[in-house]
Amino acid sequence: MQTELTQTGKLLKPNGRLAQVGWARQPLLDCNLEAARFYRLGLFQRFRIKRWDYYAIFSPKRFFSATIADLGYAANIFVYSMDFETGDLHEEGLVIPLGKGVQLPRNSTEGDSRFENEKACLTFSLRTDERHLSVSWPGFHEGRGIQAEITLACPTGNESMNIVIPIGRKRFYYNRKINCLPASGTVKYGDLIETLETKTCLGSLDWGRGVWEYQSYWNWASASGFLPDGRMIGLNLGCGFGDLSKAGENAFILENRIHKLEQVKFDYVSHDFMKPWKFTDTEERMDLVFTPFKDRTAHTNLGVIFSEVHQIFGRYNGKVVTDDGKVVQIKDLIGFAEEHHARW
Repeated sequence: MQTELTQTGKLLKPNGRLAQVGWARQPLLDCNLEAARFYRLGLFQRFRIKRWDYYAIFSPKRFFSATIADLGYAANIFVYSMDFETGDLHEEGLVIPLGKGVQLPRNSTEGDSRFENEKACLTFSLRTDERHLSVSWPGFHEGRGIQAEITLACPTGNESMNIVIPIGRKRFYYNRKINCLPASGTVKYGDLIETLETKTCLGSLDWGRGVWEYQSYWNWASASGFLPDGRMIGLNLGCGFGDLSKAGENAFILENRIHKLEQVKFDYVSHDFMKPWKFTDTEERMDLVFTPFKDRTAHTNLGVIFSEVHQIFGRYNGKVVTDDGKVVQIKDLIGFAEEHHARW
């Protein structure tokens, strides 16, 4: 059973507990993280709170991603790019002690996210009905450099996947996923300049805030693309974290409208990620096969902070069924699916 939230309010009560638990089509809750009560001494709260903005852009030729994340003990800034035809992938990251210089807004509907130092400058700006990404990293890939100026159309009325769930007694997760954001602008990678056009390029946002268990594990799958008839289709699937009894993040997004799913099974072989994955749900509204073509493996080991992610890129084929019972065929939709282990 899934609980849909429809009322606005605060994320946390004065005692630090969640005011509401469930999922929503819009970001309804004010993310008042100052009310968190994980430790008795408020001075230490910040070290357990995790905040991030992760943007992903799919073009016909390339995947581009940029992230600003504050993990409490340190910030993690990273950018990566992959060529679909050649499989060439390169990633650069910065670890910033105590998150110095990181700016992340209170809510996903307000303010800008920003980080700048002598190596890189990332700014994610929120404008009326659009978001703008500005990335400059001159030393990226041994001086090849990467710069991006990307505008993502994001009309206020479009639906997104929002969940609020508890993790144990004191922990929680507040997350917003926006798929199928028409993208325009440019990505300059070395001598290569790629122009993005809204008819062929789509972006997505993973906006997360919460207090997690120190050792955490999850699966996530996502895609944003087009059906043969030109309609936009997105996938957002996840499991492996928190109490999902009242809400999960499983949904597909058709023309900016959420079609909510209940439990979805990630059927794959861990540690043999390049074998096909299968996705089915408990209501028989999803039947997809995901065929991988690239394994992006990323490791972070800073002692107190450890992360290992296998983000597998591939193509989704199969079908989904809308809320009103219509079958939608999906063919060669490029996206990713991942397994992530973290100690943070």
